Amino acid sequence: MATDAPTRPPGRIDRFFQITANGSNVKRELMAGTVTFLAMCYVLAVIPSVLGDHGALGEQGIPMQAVFTATAASAVFGTLVMGLWAKYPIALAPGMGLNAFFAYSVVQGMGIPWEVALSGTLLSGVIFFVLAVTKVRERILNAIPMQLKLAVAAGIGLFVAFLGLQSAGIVVADDATLVTLGDFTEGTTLLALFGLLVTVVFLVLGWHGAVLYGIVFTTVVGMISGLIELPSGVAALPRGLEQTFGQAVVHLPDAFTAQLAVVVLTMLFVDFFDASGTLIGVANQAGLLDRQGRLPRAASALAADSVGTMAGAVIGTSTTTAYVESTAGVSAGGRTGLTAVATAGWFAIAMFCFPIFAVVASSGAVTAPALIVVGVLMARSLGDIDWQRLEFAVPAFITIVMMPLTYSIANGLAMGMLFYPVVMVARGRFREVHPAMWALMAVFLAYFFFLAE
Repeated sequence: MATDAPTRPPGRIDRFFQITANGSNVKRELMAGTVTFLAMCYVLAVIPSVLGDHGALGEQGIPMQAVFTATAASAVFGTLVMGLWAKYPIALAPGMGLNAFFAYSVVQGMGIPWEVALSGTLLSGVIFFVLAVTKVRERILNAIPMQLKLAVAAGIGLFVAFLGLQSAGIVVADDATLVTLGDFTEGTTLLALFGLLVTVVFLVLGWHGAVLYGIVFTTVVGMISGLIELPSGVAALPRGLEQTFGQAVVHLPDAFTAQLAVVVLTMLFVDFFDASGTLIGVANQAGLLDRQGRLPRAASALAADSVGTMAGAVIGTSTTTAYVESTAGVSAGGRTGLTAVATAGWFAIAMFCFPIFAVVASSGAVTAPALIVVGVLMARSLGDIDWQRLEFAVPAFITIVMMPLTYSIANGLAMGMLFYPVVMVARGRFREVHPAMWALMAVFLAYFFFLAE
């Protein structure tokens, strides 16, 4: 009896998560969850630096401490839902690409208040949830050509990297050429270059927490050199949610406009395919796909992602989605939802460390390398685009370049949707264009004529 008692809790956990059946154990799952957290906790600094009122958005942004707390809370909630319901070793947090879209295209570009933008995020989550639990999801997924899906991912990567280069001062505005090289004698620019170099070295060495370690090293060097202020403390009680919680619901009536319709559609599209791609990629690495290459419990996994988005919007942050950094935990042996639960636990602890993350988030030189590296990782989909076929290459290229050049993910997406059907018809392949693509083309034509600025 004495030897059996300690094994009972692990036994219940094992049965719930099917740990042994998936060739893992509790210790390995907990360690994998820790590795996943280390690989992606940089979002606690980067997301507030983009959305917060002490970052690039200034007074247009969400109160800094509120968005930090909301980011951590949404990561906890979304990751727990994924781990306990879908039972996959996948962590969720506000997405980097959609975070940039929310801040720079919606709030800054369109002049939409962040409270209303949160309502748009909530609506996209609701629609995504409905699509995830019905057959409509598969129909939409099959309607959008893979080449455009790859182009969207790559375009967002370039856009995010461009934001990072700007934030670092490596790329600056110029009256003659629009952009040019920054002043490398500036201390903050040199600090950002150091951070980028260190982060890239860690990444090439295969360190799972490369982005996090790069941020830490850059922060320490910045503090030593006097370029970054010392934190006011180490820990603090989570605060600020009273400024954001429920704003998405309160301003929901303001979200039912033609302008917000395009915003919601873009959020839905990007999150839909980003989540699908991440789920398939992580599950494939973990050996969880079936013999036909299908994802078991796909509906639950996608529904969990959408629930995370809805909860995050209500709490006060941008679209919550599955993170590709979950592959770090999978490579460490994570195979079940217990890995996700462990990751959520670490995010809950981090919620009490705002003074540290606030210092990091307030310095563009520290967070810029993370944005650039994330851009590099997202741009890897460029290699999968069929550049030899113009009917694919033209709309893909236009989608990609229009995102950073027009400073808008929505513009790039819309341009790609417009060109693809036209080029396919010119190529004599009009029968391959799904009817839904013509409907999307009409939507984006309306966007350019009536909504785009």
